[in-house]
Amino acid sequence: MSRDTSFYYSFLVLPPQRRAAIVAVWDFCRAVDDAVDELVAEPAAGGELGPEGRLRAAAALASWREELAACYGEGEPRTSQGRALVPVIRQFGLPREEFALLIDGVEMDIDHLRYETFEALLEYCRRVAGTVGLICLPIFGYRDPGSRDYALQLATALQLTNIIRDVAADLTGNRVYLPGEDLRRFGVTVDDLRAGRVTPAIRDLLAFECDRARDYFRRADRAQPAGDRRRLLAATIMGGIYYGILVRIEAAGYDVFSARIRVPRSRRLLIALRIWAATLAGLRVSLA
Repeated sequence: MSRDTSFYYSFLVLPPQRRAAIVAVWDFCRAVDDAVDELVAEPAAGGELGPEGRLRAAAALASWREELAACYGEGEPRTSQGRALVPVIRQFGLPREEFALLIDGVEMDIDHLRYETFEALLEYCRRVAGTVGLICLPIFGYRDPGSRDYALQLATALQLTNIIRDVAADLTGNRVYLPGEDLRRFGVTVDDLRAGRVTPAIRDLLAFECDRARDYFRRADRAQPAGDRRRLLAATIMGGIYYGILVRIEAAGYDVFSARIRVPRSRRLLIALRIWAATLAGLRVSLA
């Protein structure tokens, strides 16, 4: 896992065995996601999957479903990601249904280029982000069932932050994750987004979306069980770094078009150290 990912510093706080397990999960999930994204990125695709590309993507995901079945004892894994995941599944009892739901979520990217309502977008977030949160919980060693709600709320906050940050990048694949009902509410069209200028209407739209993401960070804060606070330290650091992205989007005047907004590596390290120290001191860390 590269230091340039927003996850790197959060996982450093894990013991080596648990960190290796997280990396195995990360690699498997990344490979599934790339099954669609790499096809979209092909020059022939022009940023959007045609009929042939959709068939190839569907076939790739079918192959990953077979690989998942093999990871759970129905055959022998063929990929390096699958082989690395098998002992992790056995050691931590990772939930097969969440991996399956993740693949379903990635499959949505084949045909779902738009989301009409926030409720529809929430279902996508549950599949591509909530699944990963619930898969990671056993590796973190959670004990309180309330940590499941924490994981889902935090995963939604992270995914919504990603969606806001990546508006311009997603448009290259003709994807718009911002709900259609929100665009209409603020009088913004897809062509307005393609123009890449922060008009007053776009600023109001993205401010609304940032407020919504911040609300999910707050929900995660409220849902985190005190008894699992130390066990969920890696997740809290991840949330702190992503909340930093949200703050930087706002500080940039919601200009998500000129450059991909990131939290500098040095700042990510400081966030991780601050949350680590506060958690070890028994303090409650609020992300938002």
